[in-house]
Amino acid sequence: MGGLRNIVGSVAMVAIMGVGLGMWMALAPTEEKRQRIIQHLPESNPVRMEESRKRSALLMQALKDAAETDDNIARGFGGSAR
Repeated sequence: MGGLRNIVGSVAMVAIMGVGLGMWMALAPTEEKRQRIIQHLPESNPVRMEESRKRSALLMQALKDAAETDDNIARGFGGSAR
């Protein structure tokens, strides 16, 4: 009985894996859909990409300025006014 149980369990696991693989293949985007997705990414639009670069540069500058100061900006505005 133990051998039959192992065989049935193995067949069941292979069947479940086959169903999972089949569902994955059915739901995976086709090449045409991938191309449409890529066209709508922000990186494909030069204007939006430049805006993103500027925003990132401003954020990095703000982080650099915050790292160079001893003020705790989490306590409020105005810095250390003691």
